Amino acid sequence: MSGPSHNQPSPDRRAFLKGTAAAASMAPLLARADAIIPKTHTGVDETLRIGLIGCGGRGSGAAIDALHADPNTKLVAMGDAFPDRVENALSAISFDEEVGDRVDVGPDQIFTGFDAYKGVIDSGVDVVLLTTPPHFRPQHFEYAVAQGKHCFVEKPVATDVPGLKQVIEASKQAKEKNLAVVSGLCWRYDPGVRATMEQIQNGAIGDIVAVESSYNGGTLWHRGDKPEWSRMEYQMRNWLYYTWLSGDIIGEQAIHSLDKTAWLLGDASPVKAMGMGGRQQRVQSKYGNVYDHFSVFYEYPTGQSVYFTCRQQDGCTMHVDELVHGTKGKARVLAHEITGENQWKYDGPKPSMYRVEHEELFRSLREGKPIDNSDYMINSTMIGIMGRMAAYTGKTLSWEQAVSSTQRLGPAEYAWSDVPEPAPAVPGVTEFV
Repeated sequence: MSGPSHNQPSPDRRAFLKGTAAAASMAPLLARADAIIPKTHTGVDETLRIGLIGCGGRGSGAAIDALHADPNTKLVAMGDAFPDRVENALSAISFDEEVGDRVDVGPDQIFTGFDAYKGVIDSGVDVVLLTTPPHFRPQHFEYAVAQGKHCFVEKPVATDVPGLKQVIEASKQAKEKNLAVVSGLCWRYDPGVRATMEQIQNGAIGDIVAVESSYNGGTLWHRGDKPEWSRMEYQMRNWLYYTWLSGDIIGEQAIHSLDKTAWLLGDASPVKAMGMGGRQQRVQSKYGNVYDHFSVFYEYPTGQSVYFTCRQQDGCTMHVDELVHGTKGKARVLAHEITGENQWKYDGPKPSMYRVEHEELFRSLREGKPIDNSDYMINSTMIGIMGRMAAYTGKTLSWEQAVSSTQRLGPAEYAWSDVPEPAPAVPGVTEFV
């Protein structure tokens, strides 16, 4: 397929943080270093050692996909804040009929607590899977890169701008070290979506006028509460419902949609956003301080608008897709079809995108050409943060304002204590920081 390369930015890629003082100091961090052929991990017969950091459902799935993706891999280390999460994940992965025999995690290769990530990264692994709650991603990615590890990085890569700046700095170091950085924004690895994007970028619908984007689904899991849990443990076990941990639904889940809209527009950054949202169905205190719906209107530098909605509400119509309006027709990205002057429908293979992203990661290591998804995973994370801040404050925000935010979410230190219960944002009252 001759679609967009994962290793080269679009010619239209707008420099992250362009036009501000922050831009001057941060934009160079996204500049690509000259390729350096690595001296390791290129041997066809070399066993690549995998470490898993974050042992929830997504982490277990990522580990299984990684083992399926390359027959000469082993899972050799696992870490999580909670021992029971490691135990459950180890059992699930070990009992996979096809890859369970390549799980080689002894008791001394299991790490728990807030510093579990250091134990995994320092245990002699080659590749780390970063699948903890998003708040911890900057810290974990920064340390993994410093130790020279190739990374699979789940989305989003941060929940606030200070955290994102850590990721930008680490991504610069990853480029200089020629480390693979593969993003969990998995639609980039779906053959049908890739083919549809290629059709659009080749002019099948003419010039893009506007994009309707939606991630409207139902409610997700809640793990309850126990008397012996501190409030820190409660929040971390139910991390979806705390903005500091998840980034809210617009960042944690619906970033997939925002990433596709950015991809459609050359991975540009929007110039401004106006948003709204709130809590209509999930109003109980057990749901922390996140919203259950958002609507955000993004304006892009080339004049197109993105009309975006997301929600997690039961009993409502579910719809996830991008409807792309062009001067010669329309495209539905996830439906893989184009209507108008150039009718088209994808009828090619449909492998699991979750599997493909790991297959391409390991293939790139074997070939000595590590994939680097840093640019778009950073840009799309910032688009989600920008939309959340616009909705939380009720204010129209420019890109320059959004990237100047100094608000750091979460406690000052990590301990099993009774941290405060954060209140939901109130538009018009909550201030931009």
